Amino acid sequence: MNKSSEQAFPGHYFQRVDEGPDPWFYVQPRLLVHIDDKAIAAIGCYFGKHLPKHGVILDVMSSWRSHLPDGFPKAKLVGLGLNDVEMAENPQLDEHVVQDVNASPTLPFADASFDAAIIIVSVQYLTKPLEVFREVCRVLKLGGTFHVVFSNRMFPTKAVAVWQMRDDHGHGELVREYFGMAGGWEGVEHVDISPNRDFSSDPVYIVRATRVE
Repeated sequence: MNKSSEQAFPGHYFQRVDEGPDPWFYVQPRLLVHIDDKAIAAIGCYFGKHLPKHGVILDVMSSWRSHLPDGFPKAKLVGLGLNDVEMAENPQLDEHVVQDVNASPTLPFADASFDAAIIIVSVQYLTKPLEVFREVCRVLKLGGTFHVVFSNRMFPTKAVAVWQMRDDHGHGELVREYFGMAGGWEGVEHVDISPNRDFSSDPVYIVRATRVE
């Protein structure tokens, strides 16, 4: 499929309250987490079970924490994000690249460079999601997996309109649409990994898929 995000969805879907350049909004480092400790632990547990051991992993829209479990055996974790200081403070990244994927969705990596990719609580900010999902597909090896992690937290002025129109279930369906419309993916699954709801905690969901072409 060759449609851009703008052609595949109504134009207003990816509008934001703050249409200023994203590097301006994120220029000040935010060395804080956006979900609570129980949600972070749930993500770490999930990654420990589902990311490839000793693989090369791409953290798209990376920040100062990647939430892999302590001691996770990786060959390399590469971060791509907007703030150099935040990524430099991330102890799990082996290297990082500063890039605004909303302005330039083409990823600066060769085809089939990675065994897996992750996005952590940032998919709601993508204004060109189909282009980014196609690029992640390109840089993954065949059989590589892409894990999109999200909660109900966001910067409301930067989250795209279509995200704010939907509830948690609708967010999962939207990410499934991104995979389906981008093409090149199979086995798309929506998984709820939220901590025990007997305790107050942020919800956590994953939509994942495998590269097939």
